[in-house]
Amino acid sequence: MARRRRDPAPTSAAVVQPKGQVREMVTPEGVDLQVELADVGARAGALLLDGLIIAGSMIAATLVCVGLLFAAAAGGAVEKAFSFVGAAWLTVAFVLRNLYFTLFEMTPKGATPGKRIVGLRVAARNGGRLTADAIFARNAMRELELYLPLSFLLVEGRNLDAWSNLAGLIWCGVFVVFPLFNRDRLRVGDLAAGTWVVRAPRRKLAPDLSYDAGAGHARFAFTTAQLDAYGVKELQVLEGVLRRYERKTLTAVAGRIRDKVGWPAGPDESDGEFLGAYYAALRGRLESRLLLGRRRLDKHDKD
Repeated sequence: MARRRRDPAPTSAAVVQPKGQVREMVTPEGVDLQVELADVGARAGALLLDGLIIAGSMIAATLVCVGLLFAAAAGGAVEKAFSFVGAAWLTVAFVLRNLYFTLFEMTPKGATPGKRIVGLRVAARNGGRLTADAIFARNAMRELELYLPLSFLLVEGRNLDAWSNLAGLIWCGVFVVFPLFNRDRLRVGDLAAGTWVVRAPRRKLAPDLSYDAGAGHARFAFTTAQLDAYGVKELQVLEGVLRRYERKTLTAVAGRIRDKVGWPAGPDESDGEFLGAYYAALRGRLESRLLLGRRRLDKHDKD
């Protein structure tokens, strides 16, 4: 008895098991989604990158302001230029400190440049749209969590006693380590805003399945009656099965389709090859019928 050849899963349809903390949520439209939470290391890396970008921008702004002052000094208008340049520098500093995170996270990508580099984004925990109120709330809390205590220690710390400095350090420490002590790795700002930071890696478009399936499947010759057994909805379901490429599901679906269309399984015919070939042939059949003005919705839609 001939042994059936095992079917290697194609790379285009391989299922990558998520790592880290995966959460399920249901959107207001009723769509069940899975998201992977960002770990503390990734969030710290993104914050460091954003800090470097902010620092680099401030250095660039400072150099530009110094250049303007030197140019004003050469023209003999130092006093007027100093007021203008000083106001411009303070404006840049204010925007970078208070609006950098807010403005970038209000974009459709929901992420600062640092988050985008690391592959993260901010999302609403209820599965809905990320609102401007939530973004403002989570970033306003950063002032209380980080900027205020650090500014207090750096500016006023010299005039404070050791106990006051220690209290400031503990204050900073509590907010810094807070994500380590909750299961969703939320900072206080996330709790207040109803948000969390999730992984959002850049995804490549999946290859056209009809191209992959059609190659090397010339020995599968389906009749018109066998292809007319299914419609557009079944084609979409079959595409999902092929992209997930779970072996048990492949076997079950291949068996049902073979029984439905009356296709005898060959001794060296794998389930994946059969489904791929049938998908390519069915898609071609439906597309050709669509050109003639006939769209068959599903297997119950008869001529």
